[in-house]
Amino acid sequence: MMTADAEAVDFTSERAAVAVAIQRVADRYLDGMEPRVAEAVRYALMGEGKRLRAILLISAYRASGGEGDASGLAAAVEVVHAYSLVHDDLPCMDDDDVRRGRPTVHKAFSVAAATTAGLAMVPMAAHAATDAAMELVGDRRVAGEIVRTLMSASGAGGMIGGQLLDLEGEGSALTLEQLERVHRLKTGALISASVRIGGLASGANDTQLAALEQYGASVGLAFQIADDVLDITATTDQLGKTAGRDLALQKSTYPALLGLAGARQRATALSEEACQALHSAGIVSPDLDYLARFIVARRS
Repeated sequence: MMTADAEAVDFTSERAAVAVAIQRVADRYLDGMEPRVAEAVRYALMGEGKRLRAILLISAYRASGGEGDASGLAAAVEVVHAYSLVHDDLPCMDDDDVRRGRPTVHKAFSVAAATTAGLAMVPMAAHAATDAAMELVGDRRVAGEIVRTLMSASGAGGMIGGQLLDLEGEGSALTLEQLERVHRLKTGALISASVRIGGLASGANDTQLAALEQYGASVGLAFQIADDVLDITATTDQLGKTAGRDLALQKSTYPALLGLAGARQRATALSEEACQALHSAGIVSPDLDYLARFIVARRS
């Protein structure tokens, strides 16, 4: 269950379905991979997590009229997210030893194994998304658009590009505009893609897709602001990863630019903006409304 200051919504069944789907992805696509790399990939995929991107995808799918089982698509998104964490933790990146309360992949295996595992997870995600889209939608054009959305969000114009900007910005005093550009790419792109993919899979119309994309962009940035706040205010045990890393790596953060109160206010405003985008398009989704507020109110 996810809990926050807002009235709680129970996503236990969705998380369970995604866990099963991720297990299926591992069983299906790790066959034939070098054993040590396959072991590292499985370790990365099976770590405990909020599965927020997966739940956002499923919720967007349902909110725009989908009635099937979107857990396979959600699992493909989680493969990309898991890959990003594997590489983000490497010594040449953020150099972290703990993720989700256990050793990071390069600490549990080796830097070489973690690097290779991350690379292997990108085509795995593309294959998984293609197969899941065809099983759910049965339309090659739609399946192609879903895979393009996922890969675009994952690449140099999205997550990877944002990661590069983030590394280049260490030790520099970024402006708020520069910081938001970094995080709309590094964090927001995959979150926004998750919501868009849910809409594509359900056959959402252009108005619905535009609203879902605006929702995703707003909650993606709100998520990163909340992360910056938690890096200061939460403990390592609460986070499941090393607290205080932003300061140690001399990163620009929203609390540094806006203060803690200002950062929280900005995150809350983005959450409200996300919900308003849905309401303006006539999308009624208590789950998406809840998730927008949970992202800001969460404690880990």
